[in-house]
Amino acid sequence: MKKILTCIIAAAIAVPAFAQHDANMGIIPVPVSIQKSNGTFVLDKTAVLVATDAQNQKHADLLNAFIVTKGGFALREVKVADAKTKAVVLTSEGADQLPAEGYKISIKNNRITVTGKDAGLFYGVQSLMQLMPERQNDKITISTAEINDFPRFKYRGLHLDVGRHYFPVSFIKKYIDMMAAYKLNNFHWHLTEDQGWRIEIKKYPKLTSVGASRNGTIIGRHPGIGTDNEVYKGYYTQDEVKEVVAYAATKFINVVPEIEMPGHASAAIAAYPELSAFPDRDTFIDPKTPWSGSRKGKQVQQTWGVFDDVFVPTENTFKFLENVLDEVIALFPSKYIHIGGDESPKEYWKQSAFCQQFIKDNNLKDEHGLQSYFIQRMERYLNGKGRSIIGWDEILEGGLAPNATVMSWRGEDGGIASAKQNHDVIMTPNSGGLYFDHQQSKSPDEPLSIGGHSTATKVYAYDPVPAALTPEQQKYIIGVQANVWTEYIETPAKVEYTIFPRLYSLAEVAWSQKDRKDFKNFYEERVPAHLSRLDKTGTNYWVPTPIGQEEPLLNGENFNIELKAAAQGAKIYYTLDNTRPSETAHPYETAIKVNVPKGQKRILKTIVIMPSGKRSVVTETILNNEAPDVQVKTNK
Repeated sequence: MKKILTCIIAAAIAVPAFAQHDANMGIIPVPVSIQKSNGTFVLDKTAVLVATDAQNQKHADLLNAFIVTKGGFALREVKVADAKTKAVVLTSEGADQLPAEGYKISIKNNRITVTGKDAGLFYGVQSLMQLMPERQNDKITISTAEINDFPRFKYRGLHLDVGRHYFPVSFIKKYIDMMAAYKLNNFHWHLTEDQGWRIEIKKYPKLTSVGASRNGTIIGRHPGIGTDNEVYKGYYTQDEVKEVVAYAATKFINVVPEIEMPGHASAAIAAYPELSAFPDRDTFIDPKTPWSGSRKGKQVQQTWGVFDDVFVPTENTFKFLENVLDEVIALFPSKYIHIGGDESPKEYWKQSAFCQQFIKDNNLKDEHGLQSYFIQRMERYLNGKGRSIIGWDEILEGGLAPNATVMSWRGEDGGIASAKQNHDVIMTPNSGGLYFDHQQSKSPDEPLSIGGHSTATKVYAYDPVPAALTPEQQKYIIGVQANVWTEYIETPAKVEYTIFPRLYSLAEVAWSQKDRKDFKNFYEERVPAHLSRLDKTGTNYWVPTPIGQEEPLLNGENFNIELKAAAQGAKIYYTLDNTRPSETAHPYETAIKVNVPKGQKRILKTIVIMPSGKRSVVTETILNNEAPDVQVKTNK
């Protein structure tokens, strides 16, 4: 009997009615509860907009601007509306009874009421904007419903490395906008690196006049095939930092600055060599390493990796860091100051007579103990200023600083160990898909990256609360974060490519209750609508490959392959003749039926093309009927 394989999927739902058919009304991240009913609220120019408190006016302005874009009309704004008047009401009355950052939306035939306070009301407005379908005949018809929502975690973060590559303030603001739309509330701004110091410190001007500039950047994957011989520079003035922090505050986003120590310090040491254990020693550069300009003296790094020249623990260094942090604290109201602590080699400390004597004089066990001393000393300083530190999980080495919050990136072990010691933990493991600089597929079409593999599916499946912890210990998991490292991300467009659609998954992991997660509903119903909207904005993103083509190899004789594009308005094209698919290939309209003779194979190649022209990587599936020597190239 012939084998019949059916790979799932059906046709996409039309955009205008999308959110009305979806049980979750198109909202990402999914709320705690949604109870839909049979009525409708017709939003048109006869409705009024009510902000019951003056402090809520900014939320009303945000909503009205959205309605102008979405519906083509503005709502008349009033202070109060009687029961007979069709109205959208934003109120904080009763919001004190809601959980922190929580909101409610009540949609009735004649009234929409959004209840919340501060961030909660802002998030309620975000959800209301998301659930609105496309207008028809100058009106927007919304299903009646009762929505109740609040976050699972209080820390919901997204990181951006501006040390390897600098991004303008305009893009930083857009990044914050993208976070806010999906209820993320902590922007981790990675400001210092071996390849560039990116924040103005007035007491130490060489940090930016020297440390913010490198003489070149490697070409290609590390160690590089050459260097571009172009000076690369950029930094944020203190006025620009204030501008970003103030802008983020309007979106209820806290900005967490990171000043790396004791490692990843090459740029600072190039500016002030006395911060090194060996100030007169040239920066080590392998003779085979591509390099632009002088190899003498202390240099800002031009390649990627981890470097031995780290801060020396002298009183001069500690005073330098305290002075730097004083200026940082004045710019950032954040409770948290991130001080790095990761990837700090101990080789120079081992070679340094000063460091070895320091270890003996302070009764430290070894260089790991010295790192612990370093971190704990800086923590005491920041605690004295009313701030708390966050560090990468290496700060566990040699003993954890008393009040530190640990960001667990090398898997979950660091986070588990910290929670068991009653320390707050933010989970951000690269193994959980939370390194957004990792590739989203294994296709050769992917742009140059650091490697790795992280998909929206993998991110969505991640649970930040390890089963290894007791219920009491689990309380120390305060949140989750994804990281965007930029060794191979040079432009804003490439940053956007890396974060979408994985940001949608992150948002649902960070905000939504675990029992409310439903990947099929998320990826096949809600994500397509959000990508369709994103496609119209000029924002870049990774176009998802076809749903139903997850397997790189299928065995059989007769195949009935059903596909679906995970983005509304997208079209799938395919080939079976081993050529690369494009708009001139077969358009996918109905299930692909393929008969493969005994002893042969066929290769199904697909591409997804959006209305804007953006396209997916090519995905290949081998349809094998016992052909010899089948070589599988995995794209997923």
